Amino acid sequence: MDAMLSPYRVLDLSDEKGQFCGKILGDLGADVIKIEKPGGDDSRKIGPFYHDQEDSEKSLQWFAYNTNKRSITLDLEKVEGRRIFLNLVRKSDFIVESFTPGYLDGLKLSYSDLEKHNKGIILISITPFGQDGPYKNYKAPDIVAWAMGAHAYQVGEPERAPLRMSHHSQSYLHASGQAAVAALLALHHRNNTGDGQYIDVSIQESVLHSTDQQETTGRWDAIRQLRHRGMAWPRTGLTTTSRWKCKDGYVIFVYWFGLSAHYSTPLVELMKEENEIDDFLANFDFAKFDWADATQEIWDKLAEPTQKFFAKRTREQLYNYALTRRIQLFPIQNPSDILDDTQLASRNYWVKLDHPELGDSITYPGPFYKSNETAVRLDRRAPLIGEHNQEIYHQELGITEKRLLELKQQGVI
Repeated sequence: MDAMLSPYRVLDLSDEKGQFCGKILGDLGADVIKIEKPGGDDSRKIGPFYHDQEDSEKSLQWFAYNTNKRSITLDLEKVEGRRIFLNLVRKSDFIVESFTPGYLDGLKLSYSDLEKHNKGIILISITPFGQDGPYKNYKAPDIVAWAMGAHAYQVGEPERAPLRMSHHSQSYLHASGQAAVAALLALHHRNNTGDGQYIDVSIQESVLHSTDQQETTGRWDAIRQLRHRGMAWPRTGLTTTSRWKCKDGYVIFVYWFGLSAHYSTPLVELMKEENEIDDFLANFDFAKFDWADATQEIWDKLAEPTQKFFAKRTREQLYNYALTRRIQLFPIQNPSDILDDTQLASRNYWVKLDHPELGDSITYPGPFYKSNETAVRLDRRAPLIGEHNQEIYHQELGITEKRLLELKQQGVI
Protein backbone atom coordinates (compact mmCIF):
# COMPACT_ATOMS: atom_id res chain seq x y z
CA MET A 1 0.00 0.00 0.00
CA ASP A 2 1.48 3.35 -1.05
CA ALA A 3 1.66 6.29 1.33
CA MET A 4 -0.20 9.47 0.40
CA LEU A 5 2.90 11.67 0.03
CA SER A 6 5.42 9.09 -1.17
CA PRO A 7 6.12 10.99 -4.45
CA TYR A 8 7.04 14.20 -2.59
CA ARG A 9 10.09 15.63 -0.83
CA VAL A 10 10.28 18.00 2.15
CA LEU A 11 13.30 20.07 3.17
CA ASP A 12 12.98 20.64 6.92
CA LEU A 13 14.94 23.67 8.12
CA SER A 14 12.89 24.15 11.28
CA ASP A 15 13.84 24.00 14.92
CA GLU A 16 11.54 22.70 17.67
CA LYS A 17 8.85 25.18 16.61
CA GLY A 18 8.19 23.37 13.34
CA GLN A 19 9.66 19.88 13.44
CA PHE A 20 6.33 18.21 14.16
CA CYS A 21 5.07 19.54 10.82
CA GLY A 22 7.88 17.69 9.02
CA LYS A 23 7.15 14.57 11.04
CA ILE A 24 3.49 14.59 10.01
CA LEU A 25 4.44 14.93 6.35
CA GLY A 26 7.00 12.15 6.81
CA ASP A 27 4.43 9.87 8.45
CA LEU A 28 2.26 10.45 5.38
CA GLY A 29 5.10 9.12 3.24
CA ALA A 30 7.07 12.18 2.15
CA ASP A 31 10.85 11.97 1.92
CA VAL A 32 11.76 14.47 4.64
CA ILE A 33 15.35 15.73 4.68
CA LYS A 34 16.23 17.42 7.97
CA ILE A 35 18.85 20.08 7.22
CA GLU A 36 20.99 20.82 10.26
CA LYS A 37 23.84 23.22 10.76
CA PRO A 38 27.27 21.51 10.93
CA GLY A 39 27.56 20.02 14.40
CA GLY A 40 23.83 19.42 14.69
CA ASP A 41 20.59 21.27 15.31
CA ASP A 42 20.27 23.15 18.62
CA SER A 43 16.99 21.36 19.32
CA ARG A 44 19.03 18.19 19.92
CA LYS A 45 20.03 19.76 23.24
CA ILE A 46 16.45 19.74 24.54
CA GLY A 47 15.79 17.12 27.21
CA PRO A 48 14.79 14.75 28.55
CA PHE A 49 17.52 12.41 27.36
CA TYR A 50 17.76 8.64 26.89
CA HIS A 51 18.68 7.16 30.29
CA ASP A 52 19.32 10.77 31.46
CA GLN A 53 22.57 10.85 29.47
CA GLU A 54 22.83 14.43 28.23
CA ASP A 55 23.98 13.99 24.65
CA SER A 56 22.95 15.63 21.37
CA GLU A 57 22.38 12.14 19.93
CA LYS A 58 20.14 11.04 22.82
CA SER A 59 17.47 13.71 23.09
CA LEU A 60 14.06 12.09 23.50
CA GLN A 61 12.51 15.33 22.24
CA TRP A 62 14.54 14.93 19.05
CA PHE A 63 13.58 11.25 18.81
CA ALA A 64 9.88 12.07 19.12
CA TYR A 65 9.57 14.75 16.44
CA ASN A 66 12.10 13.65 13.85
CA THR A 67 11.13 10.07 13.03
CA ASN A 68 10.80 9.25 9.33
CA LYS A 69 13.43 11.85 8.41
CA ARG A 70 16.91 11.77 6.92
CA SER A 71 19.58 14.20 8.13
CA ILE A 72 22.21 16.22 6.32
CA THR A 73 24.41 19.00 7.66
CA LEU A 74 24.66 22.26 5.69
CA ASP A 75 25.56 25.86 6.47
CA LEU A 76 23.17 28.13 4.58
CA GLU A 77 25.19 31.20 5.50
CA LYS A 78 27.99 30.09 3.21
CA VAL A 79 27.73 30.69 -0.54
CA GLU A 80 28.47 27.07 -1.39
CA GLY A 81 25.94 25.94 1.20
CA ARG A 82 23.22 28.00 -0.49
CA ARG A 83 24.19 26.65 -3.89
CA ILE A 84 23.80 23.08 -2.65
CA PHE A 85 20.53 23.98 -0.97
CA LEU A 86 19.12 25.39 -4.21
CA ASN A 87 20.06 22.16 -5.99
CA LEU A 88 17.90 20.36 -3.42
CA VAL A 89 15.09 22.90 -3.82
CA ARG A 90 14.85 22.13 -7.54
CA LYS A 91 14.04 18.52 -6.67
CA SER A 92 11.73 19.21 -3.72
CA ASP A 93 8.09 20.06 -3.08
CA PHE A 94 7.95 21.58 0.42
CA ILE A 95 10.25 23.62 2.64
CA VAL A 96 9.47 23.99 6.35
CA GLU A 97 11.32 26.74 8.22
CA SER A 98 11.06 28.60 11.53
CA PHE A 99 13.72 31.30 11.28
CA THR A 100 13.13 34.87 12.45
CA PRO A 101 11.18 36.79 9.76
CA GLY A 102 13.57 38.24 7.21
CA TYR A 103 16.39 35.75 7.83
CA LEU A 104 15.91 33.83 4.60
CA ASP A 105 15.39 37.10 2.70
CA GLY A 106 18.84 38.18 3.85
CA LEU A 107 20.30 34.99 2.38
CA LYS A 108 18.40 35.55 -0.88
CA LEU A 109 16.34 32.46 -0.11
CA SER A 110 12.94 34.15 0.22
CA TYR A 111 9.90 32.61 -1.43
CA SER A 112 10.29 34.91 -4.44
CA ASP A 113 13.91 33.75 -4.77
CA LEU A 114 13.05 30.07 -4.35
CA GLU A 115 10.21 30.00 -6.86
CA LYS A 116 12.66 31.14 -9.54
CA HIS A 117 14.35 27.76 -9.10
CA ASN A 118 11.15 25.76 -8.58
CA LYS A 119 7.83 27.28 -9.63
CA GLY A 120 5.89 24.69 -7.64
CA ILE A 121 7.77 24.98 -4.33
CA ILE A 122 5.61 25.31 -1.21
CA LEU A 123 7.35 27.28 1.55
CA ILE A 124 5.92 26.98 5.08
CA SER A 125 7.13 29.51 7.67
CA ILE A 126 6.30 28.85 11.34
CA THR A 127 7.14 31.79 13.61
CA PRO A 128 5.90 33.12 16.96
CA PHE A 129 3.78 35.97 15.58
CA GLY A 130 3.87 35.63 11.80
CA GLN A 131 5.76 37.51 9.11
CA ASP A 132 4.30 40.96 9.73
CA GLY A 133 2.85 43.16 12.47
CA PRO A 134 4.57 44.94 15.38
CA TYR A 135 5.49 41.65 17.13
CA LYS A 136 6.95 39.88 14.10
CA ASN A 137 10.55 39.93 15.43
CA TYR A 138 9.65 39.10 19.04
CA LYS A 139 10.86 35.83 20.51
CA ALA A 140 8.31 33.47 22.02
CA PRO A 141 9.26 30.40 24.04
CA ASP A 142 6.33 28.08 24.49
CA ILE A 143 5.06 29.69 27.70
CA VAL A 144 4.86 33.10 25.99
CA ALA A 145 3.02 31.77 22.95
CA TRP A 146 0.72 29.77 25.25
CA ALA A 147 -0.09 32.87 27.28
CA MET A 148 -0.51 35.22 24.33
CA GLY A 149 -2.76 32.64 22.71
CA ALA A 150 -5.08 33.00 25.74
CA HIS A 151 -4.60 29.56 27.32
CA ALA A 152 -2.53 30.45 30.39
CA TYR A 153 -5.46 32.31 31.93
CA GLN A 154 -7.21 29.00 32.37
CA VAL A 155 -4.39 26.64 33.43
CA GLY A 156 -3.04 26.34 36.96
CA GLU A 157 -4.08 27.15 40.51
CA PRO A 158 -5.90 30.41 41.24
CA GLU A 159 -3.49 31.54 43.97
CA ARG A 160 -0.38 30.85 41.88
CA ALA A 161 1.11 32.04 38.59
CA PRO A 162 -0.26 30.60 35.31
CA LEU A 163 1.20 27.34 34.01
CA ARG A 164 2.09 25.95 30.62
CA MET A 165 0.73 22.51 29.81
CA SER A 166 3.28 19.74 30.42
CA HIS A 167 6.99 19.67 29.70
CA HIS A 168 6.59 19.79 25.95
CA SER A 169 5.83 22.81 23.82
CA GLN A 170 2.11 22.56 23.21
CA SER A 171 1.95 25.85 21.31
CA TYR A 172 4.53 24.60 18.80
CA LEU A 173 2.56 21.39 18.28
CA HIS A 174 -0.61 23.37 17.55
CA ALA A 175 1.24 25.47 14.98
CA SER A 176 2.99 22.51 13.37
CA GLY A 177 -0.25 20.57 13.03
CA GLN A 178 -2.01 23.48 11.38
CA ALA A 179 1.02 24.08 9.16
CA ALA A 180 0.83 20.47 7.94
CA VAL A 181 -2.84 20.91 7.06
CA ALA A 182 -2.03 24.13 5.20
CA ALA A 183 0.78 22.35 3.33
CA LEU A 184 -1.62 19.67 2.09
CA LEU A 185 -4.11 22.31 0.96
CA ALA A 186 -1.32 24.10 -0.89
CA LEU A 187 -0.35 20.81 -2.55
CA HIS A 188 -3.94 20.32 -3.69
CA HIS A 189 -3.89 23.86 -5.12
CA ARG A 190 -0.60 23.13 -6.91
CA ASN A 191 -1.95 19.93 -8.41
CA ASN A 192 -4.79 22.00 -9.91
CA THR A 193 -2.81 25.06 -11.01
CA GLY A 194 0.87 24.14 -11.11
CA ASP A 195 1.68 27.02 -8.76
CA GLY A 196 3.49 26.80 -5.46
CA GLN A 197 2.51 28.83 -2.42
CA TYR A 198 3.91 30.68 0.58
CA ILE A 199 2.33 29.72 3.92
CA ASP A 200 2.77 32.04 6.91
CA VAL A 201 1.87 30.34 10.23
CA SER A 202 1.69 32.38 13.46
CA ILE A 203 2.10 30.24 16.58
CA GLN A 204 0.11 32.76 18.61
CA GLU A 205 -2.79 32.59 16.17
CA SER A 206 -2.65 28.79 16.08
CA VAL A 207 -2.97 28.62 19.87
CA LEU A 208 -5.70 31.26 19.93
CA HIS A 209 -7.63 29.27 17.33
CA SER A 210 -7.72 26.31 19.74
CA THR A 211 -9.44 28.15 22.60
CA ASP A 212 -12.84 27.07 21.29
CA GLN A 213 -12.14 23.87 23.25
CA GLN A 214 -12.30 25.75 26.54
CA GLU A 215 -16.10 26.15 26.66
CA THR A 216 -15.86 29.75 27.80
CA THR A 217 -19.14 30.64 26.08
CA GLY A 218 -21.19 28.02 27.94
CA ARG A 219 -19.72 29.03 31.26
CA TRP A 220 -20.40 32.68 30.56
CA ASP A 221 -24.03 31.86 29.78
CA ALA A 222 -24.30 30.03 33.10
CA ILE A 223 -22.77 32.49 35.56
CA ARG A 224 -21.67 35.56 33.57
CA GLN A 225 -18.02 35.07 34.46
CA LEU A 226 -15.13 33.80 32.37
CA ARG A 227 -13.47 30.60 33.37
CA HIS A 228 -10.05 31.04 34.97
CA ARG A 229 -7.34 29.04 36.66
CA GLY A 230 -8.23 26.20 38.99
CA MET A 231 -11.99 26.51 38.76
CA ALA A 232 -14.32 24.04 37.10
CA TRP A 233 -17.14 26.56 37.60
CA PRO A 234 -15.40 29.87 38.16
CA ARG A 235 -16.51 32.41 40.69
CA THR A 236 -14.41 35.05 42.42
CA GLY A 237 -13.38 33.80 45.85
CA LEU A 238 -14.76 30.28 45.34
CA THR A 239 -12.31 27.38 44.99
CA THR A 240 -13.75 24.16 43.55
CA THR A 241 -12.33 21.10 41.88
CA SER A 242 -13.16 18.54 39.24
CA ARG A 243 -10.08 16.43 40.13
CA TRP A 244 -10.49 14.05 43.06
CA LYS A 245 -7.82 11.95 44.77
CA CYS A 246 -8.48 8.23 45.00
CA LYS A 247 -6.44 5.26 46.27
CA ASP A 248 -4.03 5.08 43.33
CA GLY A 249 -4.25 8.44 41.61
CA TYR A 250 -6.97 10.84 40.54
CA VAL A 251 -10.31 10.84 38.77
CA ILE A 252 -12.31 13.61 37.12
CA PHE A 253 -15.87 14.23 38.25
CA VAL A 254 -18.01 17.37 38.10
CA TYR A 255 -21.20 18.13 40.02
CA TRP A 256 -23.89 19.63 37.77
CA PHE A 257 -26.84 21.82 38.67
CA GLY A 258 -30.10 23.15 37.24
CA LEU A 259 -31.14 21.55 33.95
CA SER A 260 -28.02 19.35 34.07
CA ALA A 261 -28.63 18.09 37.62
CA HIS A 262 -29.37 14.57 36.38
CA TYR A 263 -25.62 14.13 35.80
CA SER A 264 -25.04 14.46 39.56
CA THR A 265 -27.72 12.00 40.65
CA PRO A 266 -26.05 8.63 39.84
CA LEU A 267 -23.05 9.25 42.10
CA VAL A 268 -25.24 10.49 44.95
CA GLU A 269 -27.44 7.39 44.66
CA LEU A 270 -24.39 5.13 44.71
CA MET A 271 -23.06 6.84 47.83
CA LYS A 272 -26.44 6.33 49.49
CA GLU A 273 -26.38 2.60 48.68
CA GLU A 274 -22.89 2.31 50.13
CA ASN A 275 -23.93 4.25 53.25
CA GLU A 276 -21.12 6.73 52.68
CA ILE A 277 -23.02 10.00 52.52
CA ASP A 278 -24.15 12.67 54.96
CA ASP A 279 -27.56 14.31 55.23
CA PHE A 280 -26.47 17.53 53.49
CA LEU A 281 -25.38 15.81 50.26
CA ALA A 282 -28.14 13.17 50.41
CA ASN A 283 -30.86 15.83 50.52
CA PHE A 284 -29.21 18.45 48.32
CA ASP A 285 -31.49 19.55 45.46
CA PHE A 286 -29.13 19.95 42.51
CA ALA A 287 -32.00 20.78 40.16
CA LYS A 288 -33.16 23.84 42.11
CA PHE A 289 -29.74 25.12 43.14
CA ASP A 290 -28.35 28.15 41.26
CA TRP A 291 -24.59 27.72 41.02
CA ALA A 292 -24.14 31.46 40.63
CA ASP A 293 -25.24 31.78 44.26
CA ALA A 294 -22.82 29.18 45.62
CA THR A 295 -20.65 29.90 48.63
CA GLN A 296 -17.42 28.24 49.70
CA GLU A 297 -19.28 26.70 52.65
CA ILE A 298 -21.81 24.99 50.36
CA TRP A 299 -19.11 23.66 48.08
CA ASP A 300 -17.04 22.35 51.00
CA LYS A 301 -20.09 20.50 52.36
CA LEU A 302 -20.58 18.83 48.96
CA ALA A 303 -16.91 18.06 48.52
CA GLU A 304 -16.08 16.53 51.91
CA PRO A 305 -18.15 13.29 51.68
CA THR A 306 -17.41 13.05 47.96
CA GLN A 307 -13.65 13.14 48.55
CA LYS A 308 -13.93 10.53 51.33
CA PHE A 309 -15.87 8.22 49.01
CA PHE A 310 -13.31 8.50 46.21
CA ALA A 311 -10.33 8.13 48.57
CA LYS A 312 -11.42 4.61 49.58
CA ARG A 313 -11.48 3.29 46.01
CA THR A 314 -9.08 2.74 43.12
CA ARG A 315 -9.39 4.36 39.71
CA GLU A 316 -10.44 1.05 38.21
CA GLN A 317 -13.20 0.57 40.79
CA LEU A 318 -14.52 4.07 40.20
CA TYR A 319 -14.33 3.67 36.42
CA ASN A 320 -16.33 0.44 36.62
CA TYR A 321 -18.93 2.30 38.67
CA ALA A 322 -19.00 4.97 35.97
CA LEU A 323 -19.66 2.40 33.25
CA THR A 324 -22.32 0.44 35.12
CA ARG A 325 -24.05 3.35 36.85
CA ARG A 326 -23.75 5.97 34.07
CA ILE A 327 -21.69 8.31 36.22
CA GLN A 328 -19.79 11.01 34.33
CA LEU A 329 -16.40 10.11 35.77
CA PHE A 330 -13.11 9.04 34.28
CA PRO A 331 -9.62 8.22 35.61
CA ILE A 332 -6.62 10.44 35.00
CA GLN A 333 -4.05 8.21 33.31
CA ASN A 334 -0.27 8.36 33.52
CA PRO A 335 2.13 7.30 30.71
CA SER A 336 2.32 3.71 31.98
CA ASP A 337 -1.48 3.47 31.91
CA ILE A 338 -1.52 4.65 28.30
CA LEU A 339 1.14 2.12 27.29
CA ASP A 340 -0.92 -0.67 28.87
CA ASP A 341 -4.23 0.48 27.38
CA THR A 342 -6.05 -2.56 25.98
CA GLN A 343 -7.81 -0.61 23.24
CA LEU A 344 -4.56 0.79 21.86
CA ALA A 345 -2.94 -2.64 22.10
CA SER A 346 -5.81 -4.25 20.19
CA ARG A 347 -5.20 -1.83 17.30
CA ASN A 348 -1.41 -2.32 17.36
CA TYR A 349 -1.00 1.38 17.98
CA TRP A 350 2.43 1.30 19.60
CA VAL A 351 5.43 0.82 17.31
CA LYS A 352 8.94 -0.23 18.31
CA LEU A 353 11.81 1.34 16.37
CA ASP A 354 15.34 -0.01 16.55
CA HIS A 355 18.14 2.33 17.65
CA PRO A 356 21.24 0.29 16.75
CA GLU A 357 23.57 3.00 18.05
CA LEU A 358 21.95 2.58 21.48
CA GLY A 359 21.67 -1.18 21.31
CA ASP A 360 18.01 -0.77 22.11
CA SER A 361 14.54 -0.36 20.64
CA ILE A 362 12.14 2.37 21.78
CA THR A 363 8.34 2.38 21.76
CA TYR A 364 6.68 5.22 19.82
CA PRO A 365 3.11 6.35 19.19
CA GLY A 366 2.10 4.81 15.88
CA PRO A 367 0.12 6.07 12.86
CA PHE A 368 -2.45 8.74 13.68
CA TYR A 369 -5.08 7.18 11.40
CA LYS A 370 -5.75 4.01 9.44
CA SER A 371 -6.89 3.83 5.82
CA ASN A 372 -7.69 1.07 3.39
CA GLU A 373 -6.25 3.16 0.55
CA THR A 374 -3.06 4.82 1.79
CA ALA A 375 -0.52 3.91 4.44
CA VAL A 376 0.62 6.02 7.35
CA ARG A 377 4.05 4.77 8.27
CA LEU A 378 6.51 4.92 11.13
CA ASP A 379 9.55 2.98 10.06
CA ARG A 380 12.61 5.18 10.52
CA ARG A 381 14.01 6.37 13.87
CA ALA A 382 15.17 9.98 14.12
CA PRO A 383 18.49 10.46 12.30
CA LEU A 384 21.93 10.99 13.76
CA ILE A 385 23.72 14.25 12.94
CA GLY A 386 24.45 14.26 9.19
CA GLU A 387 23.70 10.53 9.01
CA HIS A 388 22.65 10.78 5.38
CA ASN A 389 25.28 13.18 4.05
CA GLN A 390 26.90 10.46 1.96
CA GLU A 391 23.58 9.12 0.73
CA ILE A 392 22.20 12.47 -0.39
CA TYR A 393 25.27 14.47 -1.36
CA HIS A 394 27.24 11.72 -3.09
CA GLN A 395 24.65 9.24 -4.32
CA GLU A 396 21.83 11.68 -5.17
CA LEU A 397 23.56 14.96 -6.01
CA GLY A 398 26.70 13.37 -7.44
CA ILE A 399 29.19 15.32 -5.33
CA THR A 400 32.51 13.48 -5.32
CA GLU A 401 34.12 12.08 -2.18
CA LYS A 402 37.03 14.48 -2.59
CA ARG A 403 34.69 17.47 -2.86
CA LEU A 404 32.68 16.31 0.18
CA LEU A 405 35.91 16.24 2.21
CA GLU A 406 36.72 19.77 1.06
CA LEU A 407 33.23 20.99 1.95
CA LYS A 408 33.54 19.45 5.39
CA GLN A 409 36.92 21.09 5.96
CA GLN A 410 35.43 24.45 4.88
CA GLY A 411 32.57 24.08 7.35
CA VAL A 412 29.94 23.95 4.62
CA ILE A 413 28.67 20.50 5.63
